[in-house]
This record gives sequence, structure tokens and C-alpha cells, in this order.
Amino acid sequence: MSGARTYPVDDVKLERVHSLMAAEDLDVLVVRAPDNVVYLTNYWPMKGYAMAVFPRRGEATLVVLEPQEGEALDQAWTQDVRPFLFYDPSDPRPPAARAMDKTIEVLRERGLTGRIGIELSQGSQSTDRMLGEPTVFTMDYFTSLMDVADETVDAVPLLSLARIIKTAQEIERMRIANEVAALALEATRKDIHPGMSTSQVGGIWEGYVHSIGIGYENKVKMARGVSLIWSGDGIQTFTPTKGEPVAENEPTLFEIWVCVDGYWNDLTKNMVFGELEPRYDRLLETLLAIFAEAIDYARPGATFGGLDELIRARIEEAGYLDPSHPVSHGVGARAHEPPWPHRAAAGRLEEGMVIAIEPGTYFPGGGGLRLEDNFLITSDGAEQLCRYPDDFRS
Repeated sequence: MSGARTYPVDDVKLERVHSLMAAEDLDVLVVRAPDNVVYLTNYWPMKGYAMAVFPRRGEATLVVLEPQEGEALDQAWTQDVRPFLFYDPSDPRPPAARAMDKTIEVLRERGLTGRIGIELSQGSQSTDRMLGEPTVFTMDYFTSLMDVADETVDAVPLLSLARIIKTAQEIERMRIANEVAALALEATRKDIHPGMSTSQVGGIWEGYVHSIGIGYENKVKMARGVSLIWSGDGIQTFTPTKGEPVAENEPTLFEIWVCVDGYWNDLTKNMVFGELEPRYDRLLETLLAIFAEAIDYARPGATFGGLDELIRARIEEAGYLDPSHPVSHGVGARAHEPPWPHRAAAGRLEEGMVIAIEPGTYFPGGGGLRLEDNFLITSDGAEQLCRYPDDFRS
């Protein structure tokens, strides 16, 4: 696949961003968060030092580590790729400082020093391809851009608004992430058994994502999986994988993310080895009914608050505890991104949004169950993106 760009320029996406920039009278966006870099340029950086200069008019410029110049030229939607040294024998500063120097050089060279949009209020960001060492913004990052610009404004609201509606190409990429997740789950199901540790299970699943995903349909350059695996009484939401043995007749819960070339999913899928205990069988029936009602509700025009309230009300009406986590959120170039359906939030679902829906409940002292999938909001309702079954008893 080397030398072959996996996706053509997404003109629909870029035209939307240009239109929003014009409405805000922005001359240029400067971004460094990996999810915004991949969103605007199609290049998912190996390390989080890459920066994109995205003007309202003209070609974008991509600033990358020198060893990544070739792959950036292969994959990016711009051919204006400016490398900088990862290690400079005459400069003891970290690479991010040289990335900023090169970016300011580009801004001055192209006369883009007027009204600049930067990531002032970035609440979270996706990782780079290494996943293990996210880079963060320093004070020098912000002051350097403020010094070169006539005016800097926060570009995060604009980018969030642009990203909230997915293009056909983005949806295709998210379908691949969900198919890789399903294939890895099916392969993992054949390899695990009661008594195996949940840490072993997580390692097996993550390994399958990497091996199945890279090269999938001759489109995927990089696929990574992130998992939290719990079983039986070890199910305690958003605690780490603890390594307890896979239980018989109780759920083994997979809280999983897959990223393919910068686009993510967020799923919770389950397996059982043996016949599901009666308390879990009743809970699963309840959650499947709530899930189905929430999916039916998730149509264009439905309120964010209504979706959140519906799920939580049905869980409480069934006699279970209200979950401590959000029950819906957006998915895209991050596993969690706008929109944020919440009972106190304004806003409505729109065609083209992709959201996770995740009803769940947990028992005091350990155990519980959650269902979660990603849904494309269409004119006809919510389309489920992962084919792996939610009724895991069969």
C-alpha cells in the first residue's frame, strides 16, 4: 500500500470548514491536536508534533517530523509538506519547538498573520499513532502564535461544529473501524475460555485488531485497538482490566475502541461461556428493550435531553441503578466528541451525526452489564454501525 493515498480529498468536509471560516472572518486555522490534523489533512501523525496550517484560501501546509515526510506526501491532501528535524545537534529544545518555528515561518511566508484560529479550549484530543505518549500544549505554543498574529481566536467551537456532521467519506472510514472490531471479536471468541485471565483476553483482542486491521481492504495504514475487559463480579465500569478469570455463566464485557487511520469507534460488546445466569438473563432482556427504544428515538429532530432522560428513566423504572457514566456521545476523529446528549443540554440530533448509545447498570460490589454501539443518524432513523450482536446468548 506504500505510495497509494487511501482516501481522495474530501471536498465536502473542506468546503464546510472554509464556509465556517468565512463566517468567522478567519484567515487561517493552525492545529496540532492529532484528531484535527487528520480531520483537515488526512494525515494521522506518528508522533504528536505535526501541525497543520489551513488557510481560508489556498492549499494547506503540513509541518511534520523529517522521517515522516515521505508518508505525509503519500497520504496528505496537500503536497505542501514542510519537514523539521526530530533531533537537531545544535538545538537542545524538544521537537515541538522546531515544529512551531517552521509553522511561524509558513505563516509569515504566506502572509497569514491576520486573524488566526487556534486550539485555545481543547478539552481532549485523540492520540497520535503511537497511542502511548500524547503530547500536550505548552504556554510557548500559545504565546508564539499570539505574537505572530494580529488577532488569535479560539477555533475549537468552529472545528466542533464542522466535525459534528460526518461526510460520506468519514462514515465509510467509521464503518471500517466497526468491521475491524467485529472481526477481531469473532476471532477472539474462538480463542478464549473460562478461567483465562481478562488481561489475556484483552491482549488477544488488541492483537487481532492490529493484525486484521492493517491493510484491511487495501485501505488501512494503521489500526489500533484499546480495551478494558471485565468478567462476572469484576465488571466495574471504568476501572482498569484487573486480570480476573473469565467467569462461566456470567458476562465478559469488552469496553473497546478501534482506530483506523485516525477515525474511531466506541463499543461495548459481551460474551458468555455457558448459560447466562437468571439475574443476568433478566438484566439483558431489560437492557435490550431500553436499547431498542433509544435507537428508535434517535432520529433527526430528537432532543439531546430526551435521549438521555429516556435511557436513565427506563433503567430506574426497571429497578436498577442509574449508571454513573454518560449514556450517549458523539464519535468520529475522537472516540468521544460532540455532540453530548445530556438531560440539561440544548440541541437536537441531525442527519449525518454519529453517536454512541450505551445503556448500562452495575451491581453494588461488582457485576453488571452495558450495551453500546455507534449509530449514524439518517433520515430514516439510527443505523447501527457494528454487526457484532448485542444479544450475546446465542
